[in-house]
Amino acid sequence: MTMRAPRSLNPSNLAETGLGVLEYELAAERASSLGRQGLSVEQALCSLMTAEEKGVPVAEREQLVDTAAQAVWALFVQRDICGLRNTRDVIQRYGIPNHVLARLGAAPRR
Repeated sequence: MTMRAPRSLNPSNLAETGLGVLEYELAAERASSLGRQGLSVEQALCSLMTAEEKGVPVAEREQLVDTAAQAVWALFVQRDICGLRNTRDVIQRYGIPNHVLARLGAAPRR
């Protein structure tokens, strides 16, 4: 769903040229993609924590760590594309464990 900013908040005439609408749409898409990637990280970390609590076999745990690392890496890349380069707040907010951070950017083992 997309919405346009109220004209009272748009000090220039960019909305009349279409550029303001485009910028607003791009910002909405950036926010949406960051939200989707954040949900992906949350799901991957939740699956990993649940598996660790249950004491799953090492091979399954390693696969979940790889999946979580890929999701976190994708979030970091997406944030970087949006100009958000500080990862410390993301690490704290999502509670990303060190063993997941150690695998960032690495190709999963097959």
